[in-house]
Amino acid sequence: MKQDMSGGCMAVLVLMAAVLTVTGAVPVTRPLGALPDARGCHIAQFKSLSPQELQAFKRAKDALEESLLLKDCRCRSRLFPRTWDLRQLQVRERLVALEAELALTLEVLEATADNDTALGDVLDQPLHTLHHVLSQLRACVQPQPTARPRPRGRLHHWLHRLQEASKKESPGCLEASVTFNLFRLLTRDLKCVASGDLCV
Repeated sequence: MKQDMSGGCMAVLVLMAAVLTVTGAVPVTRPLGALPDARGCHIAQFKSLSPQELQAFKRAKDALEESLLLKDCRCRSRLFPRTWDLRQLQVRERLVALEAELALTLEVLEATADNDTALGDVLDQPLHTLHHVLSQLRACVQPQPTARPRPRGRLHHWLHRLQEASKKESPGCLEASVTFNLFRLLTRDLKCVASGDLCV
């Protein structure tokens, strides 16, 4: 009799667990840091870049800094202040912020490469890598309905800052900001987004 009751209780428990999971009352376990429903999202591969890629970026950064010294740019503001830290945003917001940061970086570096043949050669591989990262990142950003709510708070402030930069900053100051932010983008911001929930 006891054996029948315990078997019946087990069946009821299994049935309840199945119903709760289907209705969404119990969260379905996902791997830590996974981005739900993001088909083709492979951003986790960028937790660290290869030594060869980092070396190519170092050569590019050194060449850009030498070029900036010759231009003698005097910039009053920092486009990427020290307080810029993606960990202050929610995981989904980090994707959007990094996408904007990366898009502006590419825009500025491509313009620099077009205007200077020597820099164009040294920037070729880094630009290729950044384009690849951006394409993977965009696969992770979920398409939103037309009437989506506008970003708020810190994310809104950061996005507005990046959007206005092209209008307010000189090309030299934009180049300087992007150059000095390059390794933070690669080794901190990109790593944070690639780590998902594990970036705290």
